[in-house]
Amino acid sequence: MKVFKFGGASVKDADGVRNLACILNRFSDDIVVVVSAMGKTTNAMEVIVKNYFEQDDTVWSKFEEVKGNHLAICNALFENNTTPSSVLSLFEQLEAKLKTEPSVNFDYEYDQIVCFGELLSTTIISEYLNTFHTATQWIDIRKCLKTDGIHRDANINWQLSQQFIYETFNFKNQKRFITQGFLGATTANITTTLGREGSDFTAAIIANILDAEAAVIWKDVPGILNADPQYFEATKKLDEISYKEAIEMTFSGAKVIHPKTLKPLENKNIPLHVKSFIEPEKEGTIIKELEGVQKLMPIFILKQDQVLLTASPKDLSFMQEEAISQLFSILAQFRVKVNLVQHSAISFSIAIDKPERNFEALVEALANEFEVKYNEQLDLITIRYYDEESIDQITKDRSVFVEQKTRNTGRFLLK
Repeated sequence: MKVFKFGGASVKDADGVRNLACILNRFSDDIVVVVSAMGKTTNAMEVIVKNYFEQDDTVWSKFEEVKGNHLAICNALFENNTTPSSVLSLFEQLEAKLKTEPSVNFDYEYDQIVCFGELLSTTIISEYLNTFHTATQWIDIRKCLKTDGIHRDANINWQLSQQFIYETFNFKNQKRFITQGFLGATTANITTTLGREGSDFTAAIIANILDAEAAVIWKDVPGILNADPQYFEATKKLDEISYKEAIEMTFSGAKVIHPKTLKPLENKNIPLHVKSFIEPEKEGTIIKELEGVQKLMPIFILKQDQVLLTASPKDLSFMQEEAISQLFSILAQFRVKVNLVQHSAISFSIAIDKPERNFEALVEALANEFEVKYNEQLDLITIRYYDEESIDQITKDRSVFVEQKTRNTGRFLLK
């Protein structure tokens, strides 16, 4: 049994859906197919959430845009330009939600609305597969994948999830299942999400619980590259890397795999293949247990829109454990994740992703306790297996705010 995960780029249009079906037809295995929202739907849904929460009437034009994009895909896939009733029902549910008054909890509203992206994509693809290809059973993952109540970054209830997933995906009378990535639900059936790009994590959870032979992530790149080709030239494919190396890369910000994906697979020694949906016959990259120490070519990982925050005690006392604990307590209140730390006698500097909301409130909360300075719009570039040439390549003609080096990793915060 295998678990396949298809991202939004792979199913952004009708041709993408057809290509997904062709890829599935290449395999005779029992397969669970995990699918993200189509194309840039999640981005559009986030705009809908913002407009809905702020009671901005432009929410309806964005709703019609999302609806129109999905109906166009249905018209291209199904005979007589028909749209399955199951798809229309989802838009009716979303429209009814948008007509209600929002709560005061933005993260809660986010999860209740953005989830429709994955529900729509999997419903359309399931209807298409059942009409023209192999019979496929559609599963609402929220009934199986149970979480706590932390919205937008929920934690998995492994005991309940194991029970429900094992019972649901049993392959007794069915060889193919299709379900949503990114989504979960509390024991009270309140929708939660697993963090942006969390569909990879969903695939890993299912693979772990069902003891899959392998998990495969289908991307628009030939495998894992040593840098993002959007920002770096002459990139090269890595044929195989260890779980440990992949975890290092994702922690530093590599976007090809969600950071939480590797641990459930490593626990069961399940290999993860990253392959191209454009050239599915090619090998791609395999992540697995490897013995010994790998020595790879320089690997470049870019995180954009970073903020460098520097906090200092107002009385010029040392920045020691009590003050640092107080600083991180404030960061935790605002659910800020720290990407880099630099410590001196009277200051503590961190690089963070620029919060999409409440940044001014975060700075104000910190300023109540510390002297605070910050710089915005910085790039954090991590180089695994750096050498002088690779460092010169990324720092040339740029201001370096922070530079850190360990045995295998160099990190540079740049303007």
